[in-house]
Amino acid sequence: MNVSSIHAEGSVIKCRERGSADLSVTCDTTVQLLCTPPAGDPSPEMTLNRHLLLISNSTLHGGGYLEHCQDNIQRFLGAKVKRVLFIPYALHDRDSYATTARQKFEGLGYALDSVHEAADPVDAVQKSEAIFIGGGNTFRLLKDLYDHGLVSVIRKRVIEDGIPYIGSSAGTNVATVSINTTNDMPIVYPPSLQALGLVPFNINPHFLDPEPSSRHMGETREQRICQYHLEPQTPPVLGLREGCMLLVEGNRATLLGITNARLFTRGKSPTEHAPGQDFSFLLDP
Repeated sequence: MNVSSIHAEGSVIKCRERGSADLSVTCDTTVQLLCTPPAGDPSPEMTLNRHLLLISNSTLHGGGYLEHCQDNIQRFLGAKVKRVLFIPYALHDRDSYATTARQKFEGLGYALDSVHEAADPVDAVQKSEAIFIGGGNTFRLLKDLYDHGLVSVIRKRVIEDGIPYIGSSAGTNVATVSINTTNDMPIVYPPSLQALGLVPFNINPHFLDPEPSSRHMGETREQRICQYHLEPQTPPVLGLREGCMLLVEGNRATLLGITNARLFTRGKSPTEHAPGQDFSFLLDP
């Protein structure tokens, strides 16, 4: 709309479009008019400088911590990154968690600092070369990200500054629109379920298929995701089985790993996708 004037009359905002009659919008509360995208929310036409590796699980049956994806991590980080900032907020024992992560990343050739050891977490994120957020409880993780004022800071570093972001399990959950499709119990309450929003859809890590011989009568993972999509305006949900991960480079997304993913879209039947699938269409807002 080519607007020539905007003015308010009580609870009615009137916009005059060039060459047209007045267009009135009635509102009950304050209305914010944005002529440009809000800070940290690039326009759809912009190619985002984001580099994400979103992993379903940290440990695959029969292997060690991050063993199944260590080659992907090394290719993703490359030789330019020297130090990784680890965010261990998803687990209660952060010292032990940081030790585990540090041993793994040092073995891959990268130094690792843990944000919980920093005097100023915000400053640590602002100075980081790359970020890794590990698994655990997604509610605990997101609450601490909010409590330490890191949500917008991480988003800026990843979306605007283009530093690499690795998420595993809960760390993958918080990279998405919201944590509505996590598998975890709400043991604490973050101020919002809205997450980092590095991608415009949701992910369900550790996606499980029904076991035909099981006598369990509770909802399947698929049924729970479909229940989520009964709510209006809910984004797609990518079910990542253990052993697969999503690589996002700018506006391109590709499924990697050794297992298939299952895509759920509101109003449509779920679809199966093998490694190598181009999921770039999910990045369209």
